[in-house]
Amino acid sequence: MTSNNTQAIIEIENWLQRRLSNEQWHWLQERRELNGNENANRDLHITLGLIPRKLGRDDLELSDSELAGANSARKNWDPSSWTVDCAARMLVLAQLADQDQAGFADVLADLCRTADLAESITLYSGLPLYPASAKLDAQIGEGLRTNIRAVFESIAHNNPYPAEFFDQNRWNHMVLKALFIGSRLAPIQGLDDRANAELALILRDYAHERWAAGREITPELWRCVGRFATADMIDDLERVTQSDINTERQAGLLALSQTPKGVADQRIAEILAKFPTQVEQIADGTLTWDTNH
Repeated sequence: MTSNNTQAIIEIENWLQRRLSNEQWHWLQERRELNGNENANRDLHITLGLIPRKLGRDDLELSDSELAGANSARKNWDPSSWTVDCAARMLVLAQLADQDQAGFADVLADLCRTADLAESITLYSGLPLYPASAKLDAQIGEGLRTNIRAVFESIAHNNPYPAEFFDQNRWNHMVLKALFIGSRLAPIQGLDDRANAELALILRDYAHERWAAGREITPELWRCVGRFATADMIDDLERVTQSDINTERQAGLLALSQTPKGVADQRIAEILAKFPTQVEQIADGTLTWDTNH
């Protein structure tokens, strides 16, 4: 993203002004004015560290109109889970990113090296408001390699950045990593749009490994398979429809309903015919990937 964050900054300012006392808001304004001074790096670390103590950690609890304002400022930006301290930290960082787009990735990398868990989550949650660059991309790679689920999810979940900027290889590995660490797929923005044939094969192989080891498979996996299923994958999807677990059975049916025309059409029709109620629910939109929990 190369455009400035003016509107996003205004939105965050408005959210915080409605929730902070005059004294708290005045303190935050004073700390923001330190951006760009000769001790800016030291002051930035101090400011980010003090924010939770000075402003608290209450949930921001944005209203529907405030969330609409966020989406208007930055398409698909979703700060619905932010806390007050997260918003205040992001206000400081968004302002800094706007002032120094070329140098911001270095600042972010420095902050990530010393960040605690809560700070790391905030830093990566701000990706939609940062200027894209090769250095930023390298830092995102560091975040994706972590086995700390909350940090991984700050990149992968409710975040438009991966769908917009990840190449297919990084996207596929992010989805697979989510499964490895027990993270849900549904909150990944662009999950359906970025599904691809290579990912379907990767996930099919992953499913076979799990089955061979006698381990469970999240039904969500099949969401990325159905549209790219080949004839030899139909056995796998039929197996899922035979599960005793309702969500697994429904996932198999949803995936089969999305298979490409011409891929084992007759066989798929025969499998689906065994589940008339669920097939009707899929047809009328009652049963979808989003309702299959």
